[in-house]
Amino acid sequence: MDPVFNPFVPGAGTPPPELSGRAGVLAKAELALKRVRIGRPAKSLILVGLRGVGKTVLLVRIRAIAEEAGYRAVLVEAQEGRSLAALIVPVLRQVLFSLDALSGAKEKARRGLRVLRSFVSGLKVTVGDVDIGLSIDPERGVGDSGNLGLDLGELFLAVGEAAKAGDTAVALLVDELQYLSEAEFGALIMALHRVAQENLPLVLIGAGLPQIQGLAGESKSYAERLFDFQPIGALADADARAALQGPAEAEGARFDDAALDEILRVTEGYPYYLQQWGYEAWNAATSSPITRADVDKATLSAVRALDESFFRVRLDRCTPAEQNYLRALAALGRGPHGSGEVAAHLKTSVTTVAPVRQKLIQKGMIFSPRHGQTEFTVPLFDDFMKRAIP
Repeated sequence: MDPVFNPFVPGAGTPPPELSGRAGVLAKAELALKRVRIGRPAKSLILVGLRGVGKTVLLVRIRAIAEEAGYRAVLVEAQEGRSLAALIVPVLRQVLFSLDALSGAKEKARRGLRVLRSFVSGLKVTVGDVDIGLSIDPERGVGDSGNLGLDLGELFLAVGEAAKAGDTAVALLVDELQYLSEAEFGALIMALHRVAQENLPLVLIGAGLPQIQGLAGESKSYAERLFDFQPIGALADADARAALQGPAEAEGARFDDAALDEILRVTEGYPYYLQQWGYEAWNAATSSPITRADVDKATLSAVRALDESFFRVRLDRCTPAEQNYLRALAALGRGPHGSGEVAAHLKTSVTTVAPVRQKLIQKGMIFSPRHGQTEFTVPLFDDFMKRAIP
């Protein structure tokens, strides 16, 4: 099989050749976007799922849907150790300058830029070399209190008012929401609540690991009234098969049933792994159809590729104590497992190991599906840990 025409694309956030099994999620996002665009209330949407389920791919597609609907849409990724303010200031600056180009929105857009300047000054935001305000004076007394919860609301209102004046709408898409602090997520909820009260055309579409729902609940009790938390998981059997067979057939090839069965067994239907196995199986095959024997060869190279990149890059961020915790969790088998079980395996107490567990949650390595329980955020990571630390 010619690797030049290999249709599969393993890679973080890389759109697959066929976005199988996600039509319902995309339809829900499109409905929310269309309602906000015409001034009707709609919940902001947050995609929730483990690593490798395609949340980033969906955000990229939703941004395209928003742009097709006439939105000013921007996509940013939250990062560990970077503040929410520093994350959104550059992209809102970009949005406001684009709105300033619209004849009906000039006055409101320039006020928005003044509020943005106030926001930066009030919170002392550091955003590298970006000159946020240029020669624009701040809007005194608006968005400059230094209280993120109050100031972010003023900023979102100013952006929403500018979008409304320009007969358009703004979509803020934020990936990796779990890296926000509880205070930052609370401020985001407060700001979106104010936007909803004024019925302004600004919507948030976010994505994060499962712990984001707990963070939202702890931040503000009315989070569920503002957000539609959409679970994103492994693909159903038929959708997983379509994700493999469709792209292969488009290139004049196909998988036989035994090959598909084995790929679904080893990948458990997770989209990232389907792409990796599809890619390796295509390269291992000499002709169509791709067989179970080809998949067996592919498994060796797929596991090696994942170990060297997708898995290893996450493990390398962890301290020795954190790696020991992860190895103990892996030793217990597929989770979730109680915190006491992990502590017992480490021959220590839950209290002693609690800070390590909390740090791993903050790093997005594990999450707590229920109180006192622990599970990996990366599917199949337990198998990797056993290979990495025998």
